[in-house]
Amino acid sequence: MPSSSPSRKRPIRILHVLYKMDRGGAETWLMHILRHIDRQRFRQDFLVHDPSPGAYDAEAQRLGCRLIYCPYPSWPWGYARRFKKILADYGPYDIIHSHLARGGYYLALAYKAGVPVRIAHTHAEESLRWLKVPGKIDPIHAEKLPRWRKFNFIMKVSVKLSDFLIRRYATAGLAPSELAASGRFGPDWQSDPRWQVLSLGIDLSPFRENIEPRAVRQELGIPEKALVIGHVGRFARQKNHRFILRVAAEISRLEPDFRLLLVGQGPLRPDLERLADQAGLKDKVIFTGPRADVPRLMLGAMDVFLFPSLFESLGIVVLEAQAAGLPCLVSETIPEEAEVVTPLFRRLSLSEPPSRWAEAILAAREVTVTQPEALEIMEHSHFNIESSCRELVGIYQTQLREAGKPDVQKLCG
Repeated sequence: MPSSSPSRKRPIRILHVLYKMDRGGAETWLMHILRHIDRQRFRQDFLVHDPSPGAYDAEAQRLGCRLIYCPYPSWPWGYARRFKKILADYGPYDIIHSHLARGGYYLALAYKAGVPVRIAHTHAEESLRWLKVPGKIDPIHAEKLPRWRKFNFIMKVSVKLSDFLIRRYATAGLAPSELAASGRFGPDWQSDPRWQVLSLGIDLSPFRENIEPRAVRQELGIPEKALVIGHVGRFARQKNHRFILRVAAEISRLEPDFRLLLVGQGPLRPDLERLADQAGLKDKVIFTGPRADVPRLMLGAMDVFLFPSLFESLGIVVLEAQAAGLPCLVSETIPEEAEVVTPLFRRLSLSEPPSRWAEAILAAREVTVTQPEALEIMEHSHFNIESSCRELVGIYQTQLREAGKPDVQKLCG
C-alpha cells in the first residue's frame, strides 16, 4: 500500500472491540484487512476482554496495532470507567468498530466520549430462534433444556437492550449477509440507510500455491488413497460436530478407507473425542487442533468439505473450501451469499438422516470444475479481500464525512 501523503495531518484512528484476537471468523477477516489496508492512513487498535494470549496477537502488534485489555464487561459501571480511561489514554479515536454480538453498550460509551463514528458489526445470525423452540434443539441437548430456557431469557433481555442501544447510538451497522442483517437489525433493516451488508473477503493468495498432497497426508498420518472429509470450525454447539460424527459413522459403513479431518479447538473437544472412540471411529477421526495453514490442509488433504452448522452468519471457511476447489456439503441454514462456485455447492436439510448425508458426500466426489477454475470465480467475486478492503475503506470515509469530521478530506484523500 502507498505511504501516507505529507498533506495528511494524521492517520484515521480506529478502535476495534472484540473478545479476543483468536482464530475466529471475525478475527481472521480483520487480520486479512489489516494486512491489506494502508496502515499509514488507517491506524487500528484492538480492545479485548480476554487477557490470555490470542493466536493473532503477535502479528497484529508487528503490524503496528496495540492490544488493549479492558476487563469485566459484565460489570457495567466499572467497565464504563475503564473504557473511558482507555479512550483518553490511547485516543483520540475517530471510529469505534464493535464486532461483538451485544455491542450496543460499547457504542453508547463511545458516544458519551465523543467518538464521531460508531459501527456495530454483527458476525453471527441471531441464534435465539434455535434456543427458544425445543424442536430446534439438538436431541442430545434435550436434558439441558431447562438451562437453555434460563439462558434464553437472559440472552433475550441482553440482546434487546443491545439492539435498543445500537439503534440509538450506531452511526452504521454492518452484517456479512442479509440473513445476519435481518437477525441483528430487524426484518425491515433495508429501510434504514445505516444498515448494510459488507462482504467478508478472504485472502486468496494461499490457494495459488503449489501444494504436494502426498506430503500433507503423510504429515497427518493419512493414507494416500483414503477419502478425506474435512471440517474447520470451533468445537461449539453451533458447528454441529455431534452430527458430523454420526455422518462419519455412516460413511465408515459405506467407505471403510476414509478419514475425518477436524480442524479447530473449543470446549466440546474432549466430549467429541470420547464420542468418536465410542462410535469405533478413533482411528478414523483426526483432531488437528488450531492450525494456521488451513488453505494448505484444504488443498493437500481434503476431498470433500462438510459444514452442517445449526446457524451461520456466512461461513468464511466455506468460501475458503470453494477457493480450494472442494465439493461442499452444507446445511440449508447457510446464507445464500456463501454459494459462489455453484458446481461445488450442495445443500441438505438437517432433518435428513446421517445416512442421507453420507450418501451425498460420496456422490459429491465427482465434480465438473477444477481448482484453478474455482479460484478464478472466487477472484472475481465480492469475497476477494482486495474488494472487501476497498468496500470497508469506503464505509469509513463516508461515515467520517457524514459525521462532519474536521480535515476529513485530508484524512481520507
